[in-house]
Amino acid sequence: MRVFPNKVKRLWKSLKEISMYLLGASGHGKVIAEIAEANDSTIEGFIDEDKSKKMLLGYNVIHEFPKQPVELIVSIGNNTIRKKIVGKTKGVSYQTLIHPKTYISQRAVIAEGTVIMAGVSINSCATIGRHCIINTNASVDHDCIIGDYVHISPNAALAGNVTVGEGTHIGIGACVIQGIKIGKWCTIGAGAVIIKDVSDGATVVGNPGRIIK
Repeated sequence: MRVFPNKVKRLWKSLKEISMYLLGASGHGKVIAEIAEANDSTIEGFIDEDKSKKMLLGYNVIHEFPKQPVELIVSIGNNTIRKKIVGKTKGVSYQTLIHPKTYISQRAVIAEGTVIMAGVSINSCATIGRHCIINTNASVDHDCIIGDYVHISPNAALAGNVTVGEGTHIGIGACVIQGIKIGKWCTIGAGAVIIKDVSDGATVVGNPGRIIK
């Protein structure tokens, strides 16, 4: 599912009629569960392969997929694991969860499986890919393009026309100036200031950002 102009409010309304499972019973799952609750969505429970986990936030944790088709959010923070799970999971529909206390432009596009947390701003004509995490108080400015399985951490800020490739993790409090292109499966360290393009697979830290790997 992609959310196109003028459909974000309708998405919030439709979430109230959805029953879903969250795949991953961990701290990240707790935050996603509370986003679902804030939207009055019905959470059927968590799915987790760790059989020692029985309950989380008062919801049952099951250890196998239900036999019937389900609506699902992958509530795992690791980008690589999230992609692997989506690749091997069949017979499910993925939902998009948006915390009601966000600002999202009516001209933004948000793909399926993505979770947008409290305090986020997504400005005009930004595009957010599949199964992304846009974490608490992050800012994505106009015309940014965010690839699939990206995690933008709390308080990170992307200026206009930034491109972020698949699987990249933007660390907490990082800043990216306008027009920068960050490649696939990169790691941008906490508090880094990115003023130059970043090639695929690079790890960047510091102010100004420097490649260390």
